Amino acid sequence: MGEIEWSKARRIQPEAYPLLAEEANRTPPLPSSVVARIYAEYEEAKAEKNLVDFDDLLDLCRRAMSTDKRFAAAQRWRFRHLYVDEFQDVNPLQFDLLASWLDGRPDLCAVGDPDQAIYGWNGADADYLVRFEVHFPGATVLKLRQNYRSSPQVLRAAGALVDREPMVSNRERGPEPVIEAHSDERSEARAIASRARTLREPNGRWNDQAILVRTNAQTGPIVEALRDARIPVRTRSGSGLLDRSDIKDLLNSMRHSDQDLSTLRNDLRLPATEDPVAEEADDQPSPVDTEREVAFAELSRLADEYLALEPSGNGRAFVAWVHSQSQFAIDDTADAVEVATFHAAKGLEWPTVHVSGLEQGLVPIAHVRDQGALAEERRLLYVALTRAEELLFCSWARQRSFGDRKSKRQPSPWLADLEVAIAGLERPVGRSEGARRARELADKTRPATFPDLPVIAALREFRSTAAKAADVSAFIIFNDATLADLVNRWPTDHAELLMVHGIGPTKADIHGPGILKVLNSHEKPNGPVSDSLPTPHSDNPTATPETKTEPQRTTGSSHLHQRLRDWRSEKARASGSAAYLILTNATLDALVEARPNNVDGLLAVKGIGPRKVETHGEELLELLSED
Repeated sequence: MGEIEWSKARRIQPEAYPLLAEEANRTPPLPSSVVARIYAEYEEAKAEKNLVDFDDLLDLCRRAMSTDKRFAAAQRWRFRHLYVDEFQDVNPLQFDLLASWLDGRPDLCAVGDPDQAIYGWNGADADYLVRFEVHFPGATVLKLRQNYRSSPQVLRAAGALVDREPMVSNRERGPEPVIEAHSDERSEARAIASRARTLREPNGRWNDQAILVRTNAQTGPIVEALRDARIPVRTRSGSGLLDRSDIKDLLNSMRHSDQDLSTLRNDLRLPATEDPVAEEADDQPSPVDTEREVAFAELSRLADEYLALEPSGNGRAFVAWVHSQSQFAIDDTADAVEVATFHAAKGLEWPTVHVSGLEQGLVPIAHVRDQGALAEERRLLYVALTRAEELLFCSWARQRSFGDRKSKRQPSPWLADLEVAIAGLERPVGRSEGARRARELADKTRPATFPDLPVIAALREFRSTAAKAADVSAFIIFNDATLADLVNRWPTDHAELLMVHGIGPTKADIHGPGILKVLNSHEKPNGPVSDSLPTPHSDNPTATPETKTEPQRTTGSSHLHQRLRDWRSEKARASGSAAYLILTNATLDALVEARPNNVDGLLAVKGIGPRKVETHGEELLELLSED
């Protein structure tokens, strides 16, 4: 049903689904031709029985507003002023209905946050919010920069995930967010349960805490650990488990069974793979296989939970219980720790939030196929982190079980961004602090002069390969100062690696084995290499934001302008934001006019501050140097 809902939200007919799904980089659970056939049969079945679904109601109303003048006039008079919340989640079908209802009138108030656009997979299009003034010419846009929920520390850490200035918190300073690694998902769950108990004061409330996960299947070990610790727990539904055809078929086969569920329990296990290569591989499973394993693991967890309540329960009773669990109303007044998915937590808040399972394959999810979906996954993590009012704990497991299979895990690539942000929380970021970071970026990106040593070349090659694989700049893996410290310290194990300047726990976990392998395969130089690093700003000691030479105008200006525009468009698509939020046209013109060749020169350009230099400085300098 998910693919049909996406199609209807974007007003795509069954015959057009295969082509448009491929263009949108969809990952359907079945071949696209099969989905299209099922979609067509679904529409035919509704027509035969004179039934409509919710999307049909929206479309029928849109048609009526466009074709029935009396009906349209009555509705526009009755509902003269419209208010739309969460406008970033509006889909094309909803927008067309809204436009028909307004009929050119300006009687609309919309509220939204482009950083919380997390339903693109379901057909939503944040462009309606990002380019609101284009869709509604003459509209007044008020930017709300105050945040009344989260502490400055939470906002600054989460702000590392979005390409814009963090919102301003109205709360007092709070503790720094914490990142932890655990051996497996069960030790992670036990640690979270232990911390939840420790944090609850004698007269405190359990419902001041929440544990957030990317997928519903991750909740099993966490719920079990909380119950073992005698901590009341409440789960908030957030999965489409009962929408899956394989799960439906299995439950339908049990619907009339009077056999004990304990006897039927093995039927709920996902059959083992018959591919011996896949069984031995440590690589990520395919998206479809992963989702199937997750679904069956969740059903098995529900069976265990039901058997704990009703040891003699049968298949018929279990199926009824599963359906009741998916439909029950959540009692938000009960004093219990809440366990919820990132999506289900949207719009909610807690004083303390534990974010679990921050691993590659989960955050971002394994089936992400394009930059737009990747940007949405990044925003989804931002939403999860900003549910915290004061205390934020992030964790991941080095090994995780999917059904009967154990998989080695790597931390989410975004944990390194969070680590860097948390490390910079010691004082507020003003312009002077931003300028300091910009100078640090200049030092990072300035080419260093190293002695001609094989180990230097090997480390640079490793850095370049890792950067290409992660689709980031090379200095994000490690900069030249870190490279020099690696060669000077010559670490031989994980503990010594953490002593190297610029290597934190997350980088050590992700890149440590590769770095140590490079060092172990080379001989340590006799003397230090740090003396060969450049002195900060030694390449242009007289450059200041106030002094810059007038560039010579060349015929290449138009080519440079186009390159900058293309770069801006690519950045806007990747971040899901408007192009002018990356750089305005005036700033592009100023860049072409000034052609700065260092960070100080960039800072002298109107519209470029320390934040933009920190985010885009290296790429801009590279583009500007290509002429």
